[in-house]
Amino acid sequence: MSTTALLDRPAATAPVRHLRAVTRPVPTVETPAPAEAPAAPAQRNLPPGTAPRGFALYVGIDEAKAAASGVSLGVLVEALRRTLGELAPDAETYATVALAPVGSGGRDVDVVRLALHEPSAIARTKQEEPEDEDRAGGGVVVDISRKRVLIDGESAAFTFKEFELLQYLVLREGRTIERTELVTSLWQGATEEEAPGERTIDVHVRRLRAKLGRYEDIVRTVRGVGYRFDRHADVVIRYGHGTPSPDRF
Repeated sequence: MSTTALLDRPAATAPVRHLRAVTRPVPTVETPAPAEAPAAPAQRNLPPGTAPRGFALYVGIDEAKAAASGVSLGVLVEALRRTLGELAPDAETYATVALAPVGSGGRDVDVVRLALHEPSAIARTKQEEPEDEDRAGGGVVVDISRKRVLIDGESAAFTFKEFELLQYLVLREGRTIERTELVTSLWQGATEEEAPGERTIDVHVRRLRAKLGRYEDIVRTVRGVGYRFDRHADVVIRYGHGTPSPDRF
């Protein structure tokens, strides 16, 4: 048989399948409405009269682990800042590194929270000693939970602003605080006439040191910069659930 004959032969007709009419109604497919922007999550357990002003993000990683991932702590901080800059250009950030003794056990993030004096972490790990023990011992007790200072077992007559100043330094242990930061942080909402000048801070510090007596050196002067609180053998810090958080990223 020739090839031409094959080409001229009509192709086999495929069997026709007869479909029965569908008698039940076909469901209508509705076009979904445009998705609405997600509602802001409800704030939980906010004390009356308060409003959120930001958040703290604790990152548990040391330089060795960061280096193993090909980055450094500084690179991570800057990457987070860039992301915040893209998502919320008006956000203000502050980053600090948590320092802890070499070989500190436990999870990295828990060590970081304790090193940065995160209130709930402190509350879970530090038990309050009885008040009788406060009065029995010497040294300085800065009792943040009760807003008081004990010197050699006796309550010191600190003014509200003097205690705020000491507390601000204590909660930022090891960091030098500039005078401008103390003014803007401790006199928030004050008018230009009410807010003290930078040199007035020196007067407040002198009064604070006078009341600390022989323990005055726990508030250190960093010449030309500001003031710093360093850990001191004669000082005990008492934290409570209401302890304000220090500035962090």
